[in-house]
Amino acid sequence: MAAGRGNGTGARRRSVKIHEYQAKAILANFGVTIPRGEVVLAPDEAREAARRLGGRVVIKAQIHAGGRGKGVAHDPRTGNPIPLPGEAKPLGGVRVVRDADEAERIASLLLGCRLKTIQTGPEGRVVKRLLVEEALDIEKEYYVGIALDRALSLPVVMASSEGGVEIEKVALENPAAIRREAVHPAVGFRPYAARKIAYGIGIPRALTGAATSLLSALYTATERSDASLAEINPLVTTRDGRVVALDAKINFDDNALHRHPEYRELRDLDEEDPLEVEASKFGLNYIKLSGSVGCMVNGAGLAMATMDIIKLAGGEPANFLDVGGGATTEQVANAFRILLSDPNVRAVLINIFGGIMRCDVVAEGVVAAARQERVSRPIVVRLEGTNVERGREILKNSGLRLTVAKGMEDAARKVVAAASGSAA
Repeated sequence: MAAGRGNGTGARRRSVKIHEYQAKAILANFGVTIPRGEVVLAPDEAREAARRLGGRVVIKAQIHAGGRGKGVAHDPRTGNPIPLPGEAKPLGGVRVVRDADEAERIASLLLGCRLKTIQTGPEGRVVKRLLVEEALDIEKEYYVGIALDRALSLPVVMASSEGGVEIEKVALENPAAIRREAVHPAVGFRPYAARKIAYGIGIPRALTGAATSLLSALYTATERSDASLAEINPLVTTRDGRVVALDAKINFDDNALHRHPEYRELRDLDEEDPLEVEASKFGLNYIKLSGSVGCMVNGAGLAMATMDIIKLAGGEPANFLDVGGGATTEQVANAFRILLSDPNVRAVLINIFGGIMRCDVVAEGVVAAARQERVSRPIVVRLEGTNVERGREILKNSGLRLTVAKGMEDAARKVVAAASGSAA
């Protein structure tokens, strides 16, 4: 597992998500038992898949968000929830169907709908593919997952007898129900540790061997794929004596994807924010947020401090944007362009400490982008460090309407006032 962290060069850990069906395929390659299933893109494909899988199947919307079963499918034309005849509640993102005919009908409603869950926000996500799986006769649901514990600097295997719900909710309401086992890489995840977890969450004795093998396979998959998170929720035992990953989620650390080109190709850009996708083309660290103050900063630590001081000044950052320690004029110009592409940005704060990154390079990039984009929004600039005087001179002679701040506090106060339309 790779463990990236912010530093002066802008290196930062970012999770790359993939779909459930892709995560299951990866886990299956390492020996994790999954249900039989097929991915479909059209209603008639769902019908044929259901027929091949025995008729009674589960239709699951494939989006990068949890809570699909409790989500609500909305008609993309009217924006209204999609009703189900004879039922009090609208269509959700996961549906058990009786036969191939019903599979085709439900698929026709789900494909192209806008599914809204607790993790998508009010805008929801458009469903473009479905996973059609065999329906299992479930005895009990559990949770298992592996994540990096930053406090321990070790991967931790987590498990709970309460499956099918968010692990955060279990941790909040019943923390004693979660079993944790830290794994030292030099030792590895030993069979006795897997058995300890299986016993601890109440796996029936007759299925302990199968559960131990599955947990070991899950850990191996996580370690070898450099996943930052691998989760099976729920893990189920069936009445015919199997232990099966009914759902799966894997996030990758993008600092390690150069070692796994096969996983990099699994990215679904339609599921990612367009501005974040655009930023990744230029090697920029950008995350869109919900505020109105656009931020362009060099260095992950300074970027975090900048967002904090904006909030202390009464504003809300619209993004995390770290141009890194060695950005070129072109990268800075592209960063500025991407930042301004967010319609929620009402004012911009450029906060640069020039160490490796020279202030004059930043100034040249900002001026070039501002002229090209014909910027009308207020811009507050705080420059310190290498070639700062030259950078300030470039900004001063640019003919642009810029506000130069004397320090971080002054910059935050001025940009928040500009975003709110008042004088600082």
